Amino acid sequence: MKEKEERVSGKENHAGYREKGERGNGKENHAGYWEKEECFGGKENREGCREKEERWTGKRENARIEDRQLPFAHWLYGVPGVGSRTIRHLSAKGRLPEELYHMTLQELESLFAPSAAGRKLAERIAASRQQGNVWRDYEELEKRNIRFTCLGNAGYPKRLSQIPDAPYGIYYRGRLPEQEKPAVAIIGARGCSEYGRKMAQCFGRDLAVAGIQIISGMARGIDGIGQQAAVEAGGYSLGVLGCGVDICYPSENRELYERLAAQGGICSEYRPGTEPKNSLFPPRNRIISGLADVVLVIEARNRSGTLITVDMALEQGREVYALPGRVTDALSEGCNRLLQQGANVAVSPEELIRNLTGQGTGTGDGIHEKSILSDVQADLLHVLQDTPLPIEIIKEHMLYNCRRDMTIQELISQLVKLCLMGYARQIGNSYFVKESW
Repeated sequence: MKEKEERVSGKENHAGYREKGERGNGKENHAGYWEKEECFGGKENREGCREKEERWTGKRENARIEDRQLPFAHWLYGVPGVGSRTIRHLSAKGRLPEELYHMTLQELESLFAPSAAGRKLAERIAASRQQGNVWRDYEELEKRNIRFTCLGNAGYPKRLSQIPDAPYGIYYRGRLPEQEKPAVAIIGARGCSEYGRKMAQCFGRDLAVAGIQIISGMARGIDGIGQQAAVEAGGYSLGVLGCGVDICYPSENRELYERLAAQGGICSEYRPGTEPKNSLFPPRNRIISGLADVVLVIEARNRSGTLITVDMALEQGREVYALPGRVTDALSEGCNRLLQQGANVAVSPEELIRNLTGQGTGTGDGIHEKSILSDVQADLLHVLQDTPLPIEIIKEHMLYNCRRDMTIQELISQLVKLCLMGYARQIGNSYFVKESW
């Protein structure tokens, strides 16, 4: 019972999240995670304590940042050792990025508690002004079709600004999600099953057709499959990366990366050129859930990185849906456990769409009704399942369930027609699976 309370309600789980955010980051993690002690001096700094309380309650006011301030905000966000929490501390004192850029070292020091750490931060900010040109650096971003927004700017996603530990800055290509439209994060296992692949396609496509924005990490497996289905259906999808937005990771998702940049968006809290590292992906997950209204888990093992995103989503007050699976499947253990702990059951895209928008959808079996199938094809469609079946098993089912004694050649001929019509799909030489609609 206690585990259920911690994971589903999110009321008691904040300490666990902080531990995930701070533990083991050392040199590798984004500055916003490891500069905590250096910036606020741990327990002794009153400003640090106040910032910490605001961080977890979500009650935080951001200074208004006009577009003309963005080159300076971009400069400040790139100062080594100065992370999101430090910048929010400076912003809480009413200082705009352009003001900070023109301050003397002594003025900068006055903004921090009297300590060696405070002086070091002030010196870093002052020294960074000598490294490059604010306007030129910002223009270089735009020449590469990369844009930047920050907390307090009108272009910063409102959903994201309201989460604990929101990144100060976001780099993006394409466009960011619209606040007025609902958004669903589709996440799950990288090494997914055929069932998981089909369900990711089904939910990604149908949600996108209904005008729901799809958020995910562009990873191999469930993430990328759901996003690919969304863009192929003409919908919007955003990929949240654990590296710079100018780097396609994983490389095999290059086609999806280009389609997202053209049709949807790609974003990251990390500066362009940042190579992917294992330590950068867990912090990235809070952005995926933070940009969504609902998190949908398609497949996950019992000990899975996907469940880290679920914990973050619950702490952010997001609804969590999980797709049920067979109790014997290791890839469904995580989903089934979430359902046991009180997550919503992902019954169908239509029901999820109805819960999000209050309206139904025209997708689903209606598509099948528009096509005319022969009696043999209708029987074959009834025999096919969501998991691949070998041709020999299909032949047996047709004989015993449908009273049709067909040769292998006749079966293959009809199955190929179903594949061309979009009702089935061939896997390998002799396996066939029903396509979801």
